[in-house]
Amino acid sequence: MASNTVKITISFDNYAYLEGFQTLWGFSCFVETDETTFLFDTGSNGRVLLQNMQQLDIDLKKAEALILSHPHWDHIGGVDSVLEVHPQMHLFVPNSLSKHLIRDLNAQTLGVTVINESPQQLLPSVYSTGVMGDIGEQSIVIDTEKGLVVITGCAHPGIEHIAARSIEMLQKPIYLLMGGFHLMYENTARISEVIETLDELGIQNVCPTHCSGDLAISMFKSHFGDRCLQGGIGRVITI
Repeated sequence: MASNTVKITISFDNYAYLEGFQTLWGFSCFVETDETTFLFDTGSNGRVLLQNMQQLDIDLKKAEALILSHPHWDHIGGVDSVLEVHPQMHLFVPNSLSKHLIRDLNAQTLGVTVINESPQQLLPSVYSTGVMGDIGEQSIVIDTEKGLVVITGCAHPGIEHIAARSIEMLQKPIYLLMGGFHLMYENTARISEVIETLDELGIQNVCPTHCSGDLAISMFKSHFGDRCLQGGIGRVITI
């Protein structure tokens, strides 16, 4: 059963959509569907994340789960602060996370599910791509009536590979592909290749932010036009 509604609020980013928020390197978003609510990643600084969430009127305690994409500091830096406020969550973490950290998190929360390379369902209408690439990163796929919503932390395995796996998993088109696309070190030719591949995959809307890079964001905006949504802290996307 696909979700009827999805609301995604970017709560931590190195870009700002609204004024009055502190930007730091990293990414986090709060996701609410008609079936579940969860936090995806925690940015690099818990104090800043919690302050942003307060300003955005986000009630962290509504979250049923915390999903971590990969073990880099700019995505797990706020974990301690988040769990101090709301330990009554289930965690879904990649198997690339430190075994010692997994043990500690299991003792602080309702429990930890370690995700391996196999795609699997995490919550109602919410799936993991499974851990991909050398870094060991999972992305989130939400099944909605309009199509798939795919949220990436950094897309280290390649944004086009993540998109292709998501489509293969659920046999549905991607309505929105958003998050860090990890194209900040790439040149125009490489970014053009990625855009062409995403076009071939039938991606309807994109929202590149975090580690996507200014050049890539500009090129995505030029190519997708109104179908390229601006990211940054304070951005709310309702589907």
